[in-house]
Amino acid sequence: MSSLCIITARGGSKRIPRKNIKLFCDKPIIAYSIEAALESGIFDEVMVSTEDEEIAAIACEYGASVPFFRSQDTSGDHADTEDVLIEVLKEFGARGRRFDTACCIYPTAPFITAQKLRSMRDLLIADDSCESVMTATSFSFPPQRGLVLNEGFGSWWQPEHSDARSQDLPKIYHDAGQAYFFEVAAFLDSRALMSARTRLFIVPETEVQDIDNEEDWILAEIKYRYLHACS
Repeated sequence: MSSLCIITARGGSKRIPRKNIKLFCDKPIIAYSIEAALESGIFDEVMVSTEDEEIAAIACEYGASVPFFRSQDTSGDHADTEDVLIEVLKEFGARGRRFDTACCIYPTAPFITAQKLRSMRDLLIADDSCESVMTATSFSFPPQRGLVLNEGFGSWWQPEHSDARSQDLPKIYHDAGQAYFFEVAAFLDSRALMSARTRLFIVPETEVQDIDNEEDWILAEIKYRYLHACS
């Protein structure tokens, strides 16, 4: 079974300039995704999809390949991850290379590890009905008891749960924004990373951090240093 790792890293980040190669704990943040993928030993190729020459050079320095550059269509603000993955898979197909499974890893995922990737792969192939596996984590506070603003005043989002105990409400999860392992044929058919046949690979909140602004970046570094100081 052949498998491809695709790390998506365009150069046009607005909120954190040069985000995908910014130093994170003294190393370009994309390096963590590349190193985890290579260390896992489960991929026939670990490639970075980018339109940016500097990102490509750093990716190659850390052991990834950049066999081709992104098109203009998938380099803009409005191209989504699925668009990028489809383009990559089609380009490999045009070159006579096809893969059974693939994994998309974001370049700002310093908490992804080789072991997590191996476990995600095992979860995907152990169940014939499973088409994809994605990292997810639980909300720390039950969203059912959340508040919304109504003309400046706070009100319950779901009033029927206003008196419910947290332990009595079903746990709700959200995308951890790290990695997505999938069957290539099923993905190309659905053009979606998540489907009715997606399993969740649950990771603890301490190993998850959205990185959309400078404050997020600082929190991610604090978490990363804490985890590695304790390991």
